[in-house]
Amino acid sequence: MPKRIPNFIFLFFFAFCGCGVYSFTGASIAGKTINIHVLENHAPNVVPTLSATLTDKIRNRILSQTGLAPQNNLQTDYDISGSISMYQVTVSGVQNTQQASQNRLTIAVQISFKNRLNEKANFDQSFTRFADFPATQTLQAAESALIETIATQLADDIFNKAFVNW
Repeated sequence: MPKRIPNFIFLFFFAFCGCGVYSFTGASIAGKTINIHVLENHAPNVVPTLSATLTDKIRNRILSQTGLAPQNNLQTDYDISGSISMYQVTVSGVQNTQQASQNRLTIAVQISFKNRLNEKANFDQSFTRFADFPATQTLQAAESALIETIATQLADDIFNKAFVNW
């Protein structure tokens, strides 16, 4: 009796021999170059490292998942620019009706994405994410971990909107 070839081998074969414009993330990439501008910080509360952190997260997420070559000119296939529009701490949980039990850091960015290969895919959109932390902890103590978490989520949201057609 002949041996059967497992189905995953066929899947593996077709993934590598297919069209070439899709990645394992589900991203549809037809272009070769991208310009990712540094996000400007327009939030009323300014954290000096926030712009660089968010820009790096977005850049790393896109470049690691797409194979696009970064360029700093206006002739790229894709162009991402934007600004930080909100950096805000609010109370998200209360105990004993008088005392905060949880605080929430919210960060919003306004992103402009230009796809020069398919103008229907262009967008200007706001993305917002938040993370909670205990009210017993100061913002300064929690801030770097919160920013890291939120920046990763925002980078995923922006990547998915720009390159994953779900």
